[in-house]
Amino acid sequence: MVNTLFKNHTIILASGSPRRQNFFKELDLDFEIRLKEVEEVYPDTLKAEEITDYLAELKANAFTGELADNDILVTSDTIVWHEGKALGKPKDYNDAFETLQSLSGKTHEVITSVCLTSTTKRVTFHEFTKVTFNPLPDDYIRYYLDHYSPFDKAGSYGIQEWIGLVAIARIEGSYNNVVGLPVDKVFQHLLIFVA
Repeated sequence: MVNTLFKNHTIILASGSPRRQNFFKELDLDFEIRLKEVEEVYPDTLKAEEITDYLAELKANAFTGELADNDILVTSDTIVWHEGKALGKPKDYNDAFETLQSLSGKTHEVITSVCLTSTTKRVTFHEFTKVTFNPLPDDYIRYYLDHYSPFDKAGSYGIQEWIGLVAIARIEGSYNNVVGLPVDKVFQHLLIFVA
């Protein structure tokens, strides 16, 4: 049923994230994965959702001139926004450790932007989720980093992993957004996009 809604279109997910790819599978969507290396650099004047909007569109720009008339390209970016700073993927173990220490006992925002692009139009939207951590002892942080290696994740953690079970006190907003994609919004915008 779902794919009949998009039968005249090819949905292209430009993400190497297993979590985002799995969301698209769980939506029962037929889609292709196409990846391009993009240097994720943004002007330092940007804040919060301006950063993720910019990077989602930057990733889409890498496909300029390559889309067919019926293609819908989906690009996205996620950051953790905490105390006025963007926390992306950690550089190394020590960076991840310091990031998780900074989140301990505090509330941060997870921001994901999604850009839908065709040959004729583009729509960019974003989602905010507030996440509050319990206080995290250093040995919990070391255990998590040693056993789960979350070095490909914004903010140095995956909410669906061990740390999400022991450290998350409260979530305000979309859980799926924290995992990596506001799936309900993506689906709604895809429907509007092809209407």
